Amino acid sequence: MARFLNALALAVTELSRNWSRSALTSLGVLIGVAAVIAMVGIGRGATQSIEDDLASMGTNLLMVTSGTGGGPHARVAAPAFDMNDARAIEQQVPYVVAIAPTVNASTTAVSAGVEWQTNITGSTIGYLSVGDWDIAQGRGFTEGEERAGAAVCVIGDTIRDELFDGQDFMGEEIRLGAVSCTIIGLLDAKGENTMGGDQDDLIYVPITFLQRRISGSADIAVIMVSVDEVSHMSAAHDALDLLLRDRRHIISDDTVNFEVRDTREMASMVGGITNLLTAFLAAVAGVSLLVGGIGIMNIMLVSVTERTREIGIRMSIGALEGDVMLQFLVEAVVLSLLGGVSGVILGLGLTAVGSWALDVPFVIEPLIIGLALLFSALMGVGFGWWPARRAARLEPIDALRHT
Repeated sequence: MARFLNALALAVTELSRNWSRSALTSLGVLIGVAAVIAMVGIGRGATQSIEDDLASMGTNLLMVTSGTGGGPHARVAAPAFDMNDARAIEQQVPYVVAIAPTVNASTTAVSAGVEWQTNITGSTIGYLSVGDWDIAQGRGFTEGEERAGAAVCVIGDTIRDELFDGQDFMGEEIRLGAVSCTIIGLLDAKGENTMGGDQDDLIYVPITFLQRRISGSADIAVIMVSVDEVSHMSAAHDALDLLLRDRRHIISDDTVNFEVRDTREMASMVGGITNLLTAFLAAVAGVSLLVGGIGIMNIMLVSVTERTREIGIRMSIGALEGDVMLQFLVEAVVLSLLGGVSGVILGLGLTAVGSWALDVPFVIEPLIIGLALLFSALMGVGFGWWPARRAARLEPIDALRHT
C-alpha cells in the first residue's frame, strides 16, 4: 500500500508539472466518455418518453383495427367494424372491463368568429376510462346522450385556448362544419406525444352524433379494449382474435383482415429499436475512447524518453523494476481517470441539454457511468503497460548515460 501511495504522489507531481500536456492527453478519453454517456442517456430518455406516451393511451389496452393481413404480398378486403362488433367483444371476450369503439374526423371548429382546424373523436362513454382521460371541468356525456346522439361535446385544452382564449366556455356552442354542439366538459391536459402530436387538440363527442350528423356512416375505424389485469392480456388477445375471425368469416391466416395490437408489444418493439440505435451510437462514440487510449500510450512513451536519466538514477539507488513500472502505470491510470471523471460530468451536462432540447425525460444510468469509469481505468492500465514495461526494463547504466 505504501508503494502505491508513493507512486500516486509521484504521478500527481509529475502530471501537475506538465498540466497542459496532461489535460490535452486526457481530452480524448473525456470526449469518448462524455459521448457514450450522452448517447445512452438521451436514448434511454427517448425510450421512456415513448413508453409514457403509449401508457397515456390507456392501461392494459388492446387496439383492434381493420386492415389487410396475410403474407407480404396479400391484399384482402378489409370491411370496417360496426357497433355489433363492439357489443360482441364486450359481451364475449373475457377479462374486458371497458371498450371504446372510435371514429375520427377532421373539421373546422368555429366559435364567435374564431376558427380552428381540429380533430373530432366520436366514441362511447367508455372512451374516458379506456383512454385514461380525466375530466378537468364539467362532465362527460351520459349513456342516454350517447344513445340519442345528443349534440354535446367535451373539448381538449388546446381547443379551449384557441377558441376561447381564457374566456368562459362551459355551455357555449361551437360549430363543427355544418352542425353545432354544446360544450359540457373539459378534458385534463396530456400535452404533446413523442412525435410532436398535440393530444389535447380534440373534441370528444358521442359516436352516434358523429356517425349520423357528420360522417354519415356507421363504420368504426378502431375499437379500443381495456383488460382488467396485465396477466390476462394474452388470454383476452387470443379470445378477441378468435371472435373476430369467426365474425368476419376468416378461413385462413392469409385472409386475416384485421389487427389486434397490444400496447405493451408496441412499447417493446419501439423500445427495442431505440435501444439498438442507442447501442450503435454509443459504440461509434466509444471509438474515441480507443483513440484517447492511444494518445495516452503515445504521451507515456514520450515521457519515458524524456525521463530516462531520472529512471536510471532511481534504479541506481535501489528502485526495483516493479517500482518503476508501478509509477508509470499509475500515471497512465490517473491520466485516464482524469479524462473519465471529466467526461462523466460533461456527459451528464450534454444529456441534460439534449433531454431539454428533445423534450424527453432526463435519465441517469448509474451502471453506464460506473462502466465508463471502470473502462477508463482499465484503458489506462492497458495502454500504459507497454510504456511502463519499457521504462522498467531500461538498464541503469544506459539510462544514466542518456542525455
